[in-house]
Amino acid sequence: MTEKHLTDQKFSDLTLINSLKQGIQDAGFEYCTPIQARSLPAVLAGKDVAGQAQTGTGKTVAFLLGCFQYLLTRPGHPERETGAIRALILAPTRELAIQIHEDAKTLVRHTPLSIGLVYGGTGYEDQMQMLAAGRDILIGTPGRLIDFYRKQLYGLNRVDVVVLDEADRMFDLGFIKDIRYLLRKMPHPEKRLNMLFSATLSYRVMELAYEHMNSPEEIKIDADSRIAEKIDEYSYYPANEEKAKLLVNLLKRDNLEKVLVFVNTRHATDEVARTLGANHIKNAALSGDVPQKKREKLLEGFKSGKHNVLVATDVAARGLHIPEVDQVFNFDLPQDAEDYVHRIGRTARAGHSGEAISFICEKYAYSIMDIESYIGHRIPRREIDPELLTQITPAKGRGPRRSGSPNKKKGGKPVAGRRKSPAPPTRPSTGSRKETVETVKPPDTVEAVKPPDPVPQEKPEPAGTTLPPPVGRFSRRFGEIPLVG
Repeated sequence: MTEKHLTDQKFSDLTLINSLKQGIQDAGFEYCTPIQARSLPAVLAGKDVAGQAQTGTGKTVAFLLGCFQYLLTRPGHPERETGAIRALILAPTRELAIQIHEDAKTLVRHTPLSIGLVYGGTGYEDQMQMLAAGRDILIGTPGRLIDFYRKQLYGLNRVDVVVLDEADRMFDLGFIKDIRYLLRKMPHPEKRLNMLFSATLSYRVMELAYEHMNSPEEIKIDADSRIAEKIDEYSYYPANEEKAKLLVNLLKRDNLEKVLVFVNTRHATDEVARTLGANHIKNAALSGDVPQKKREKLLEGFKSGKHNVLVATDVAARGLHIPEVDQVFNFDLPQDAEDYVHRIGRTARAGHSGEAISFICEKYAYSIMDIESYIGHRIPRREIDPELLTQITPAKGRGPRRSGSPNKKKGGKPVAGRRKSPAPPTRPSTGSRKETVETVKPPDTVEAVKPPDPVPQEKPEPAGTTLPPPVGRFSRRFGEIPLVG
């Protein structure tokens, strides 16, 4: 083979049924990737598989083909109830679930299998209606799947195939209890086909595999590095105030079609996006608080070329398959070493090449040692050309106002000090209404001032006597105080 990311194994030589081979041709696949070449023969033979491979190496196609072949070559249960599904595919994020669904629609096009997709954030009523119509295969995220299961919109007692994708991410996002809840509602592991795929097969992932799978075959596609071969990594060391200038000038210099810029906070996505927009760079901002429909629209605009740059938090680091991303910027260096691998894994996918550029600034520089230890090599450093720090147009407008700030008015204007409004003058009574009006004495009327009562003089105590015990905290501390003659 001329491309290193592929093997000599052809899909046409595998024991797949013809309808699936037609779907593979529609998708444009001919040769298997290493994870596909090693996992598919085992899955097609009916064995459980726990697979590990780098991101972007074709794990999705491997488990989809294995799932479809298993269902198509085995008839459904004759006593299958209405709403009971035959296969469940679990994904940790909405973006990943949507991507799996898109790939599945192409591969299953020439088969009688029906596919459903459920995820949170949008489409609640539509998803309920879809489930009411019945589906063979259900793809979704744990939260929405459990919600619909408890509403008895579908059943798990006749599941023939279960797939866990990005299993390590399930742990990171705290979904493991939800996963175990769903798995325990299914038939015994020996009565179904089980597949688990992950970027890392850690101890906790394999513990889950041995608990809920039937003696899975462990398949690891080892690589010399955790980073794909065709990613060119390098870094700059700017000051905090230089990062925006450096990013804008690099983007203008290279003028690439698809660039991902990763930041660490939602507030940073807004700041960076507004700065790019002020400098005439078409971009979109994606973070966790963006509504699902808008998120899908932004991603579609980025894929189609409407936006050249996508500014995102780590919500987009996993589960997104965007073809031919030219560059990935770590505008903020990630605080977790694994997130670095997943971020830059958005480029150089399926054998393509790409660049990963990291800004190691004062704020996040402490993460670089952990990242380089995790990936097993140093990230090359480049000196900053002074031309890359030329002046740029500052961001227009203001970011969202922080709630709860003192001395702030609605609209964000600071208030120097609050003055009390003067009391309104008392309006004279017209007699038309019963009003109580305070009577004001004329200025020439003066009341006689009563002189104060005389203060009685205290008699001096004879020498040698003692004052009465003092009251309060002093009495507790000093007790009685003797007089000195």
